[in-house]
Amino acid sequence: MKQVLYSRYEFTDVDFNYIRALIGEYAGINLNQGKRELVYARLAKRIRDLELTDFKQYCDLLRSGNQEELVACVNAITTNVTSFFREEHHFAYLAETVLPWLVTQHTGPGPARLRVWSAGCSSGEEPYSIEMTLRDSPMLEKWDVKILATDLDSNVLQRAREGIYRMDQLEKVSDTKKRKWFLWGDDTNLGQVKVRPELKSRIYFRQLNLMGSWPMHGPFQVIFCRNVVIYFDKVIQKQLFQRFAEILAPEGYLFIGHSENLFGVSEQFRSIGRTIYRKVN
Repeated sequence: MKQVLYSRYEFTDVDFNYIRALIGEYAGINLNQGKRELVYARLAKRIRDLELTDFKQYCDLLRSGNQEELVACVNAITTNVTSFFREEHHFAYLAETVLPWLVTQHTGPGPARLRVWSAGCSSGEEPYSIEMTLRDSPMLEKWDVKILATDLDSNVLQRAREGIYRMDQLEKVSDTKKRKWFLWGDDTNLGQVKVRPELKSRIYFRQLNLMGSWPMHGPFQVIFCRNVVIYFDKVIQKQLFQRFAEILAPEGYLFIGHSENLFGVSEQFRSIGRTIYRKVN
């Protein structure tokens, strides 16, 4: 059995293989050998905080069925990199193409409904960017709009609910939107901004494991799932996109990350360019 001594804690093949299997089963995340140092770096802090002596003790804690620590383990390993209006062309397409199309589809009495899902919303920049885009559209003034924002990581979800960011994180937000949708901190909060309550009012932040059951039924007209499936193997990806297709409305839109594609993964979507897909009916 190979034993690896990093800077402080013993981390054996047995330890790594147990953690990778556990995370793979629980969250669908594929941790190959190339992620070994990342796993050590991310979990060493947990071991230190828990005052354990090595990874074996930490794995024993996980084996005991400690659900709270399992969530903490997943939170530590998952990477959350996001920003406001990341991949700006997605939001431009949403405003200029998707919303006008949706308006033409509503012919019945009563207010029209729009349901959007931000799957893997991280610390909230994506759903807030979606909502700013929707709020700026006069076409949706009387629409019944709701945005579901989900993530596996409970820590980033809490930050998303709070809606507090550094000013430099608003680099891609226009000055008009900054003035309209953010409150500016002063004194002890200098250099920070907070999302205005009205921008939060139609966003519902929920913890959700994409590998588990989905309590919502849809249909959603739009799903954003960007830079999430890169952590899954092809089998999990196929399952996930099948479920997305089932919960999307006819001809619904799917936005994925810049390094992702559905080639060889799903035939239920057709590409319309620049990591934007549409459900095939």
